[in-house]
Amino acid sequence: MLQIRDLHKSYGKAAALAGVDLDVAKGETVVIMGPSGCGKSTLIRCVNRLTEPDSGSIILGGQDVLALTGPELQQFRRKVGFVFQHFNLIARLTVLDNVMFHLVLAGMDRDQARERALAALDKVGLKAAAERKPGQLSGGQQQRVGIARALAAHPEIMLWDEPTASLDPILVGEVLEVMEELVKHSGTTMVIVTHEVSFALRAAHRIVFMDRGKVVEEGEPERVFAQPRSEIAALYKKLLMN
Repeated sequence: MLQIRDLHKSYGKAAALAGVDLDVAKGETVVIMGPSGCGKSTLIRCVNRLTEPDSGSIILGGQDVLALTGPELQQFRRKVGFVFQHFNLIARLTVLDNVMFHLVLAGMDRDQARERALAALDKVGLKAAAERKPGQLSGGQQQRVGIARALAAHPEIMLWDEPTASLDPILVGEVLEVMEELVKHSGTTMVIVTHEVSFALRAAHRIVFMDRGKVVEEGEPERVFAQPRSEIAALYKKLLMN
């Protein structure tokens, strides 16, 4: 479903991506792990062109992503759900309106958008909070609204950029629980950037380790944690043992 070939991205003299290759099958959950600054967030941001790569190719569902412009690119982005580190909710809108906003903006009938938004909120356990404002919610609840917003568009693929990174440790569990349920039951293709080792072991079909802008190891969770072949995977194995 997703094919990335020889992807490069530099900021000045610093290479964020130094020739990344990655394949993700339809319905697969791939977790990307690695130290801060290794390029993992840059990689997934390139998939929907939030970040423009310098060279390489990205094919998603048969479409040449880097060739899309204008309305074609906007239409493509509606097929790609993105969950950010920070919640990016509009404070003056209700939870329901936050989830509906991009659907209505794309031209969907408000009644249909409302129905989709309520269904998405139900999936993350927040249907009862539909009329609240973001400021009335905990950080974990706000991130679950962000997940519902991504789900409401019925995306072909969901990209997650360290979704628990901005949360207090006590709130991380509720978001990971929602993520695990979605992985198990939604059937949506997912690429998840996270440092949550236990979650990756339980939820991922495959783990990809990155370091210095490159993929250094990948494989099934049980294998890479049992017999790591790279220095990075070995470091993450130690986290799992602590």
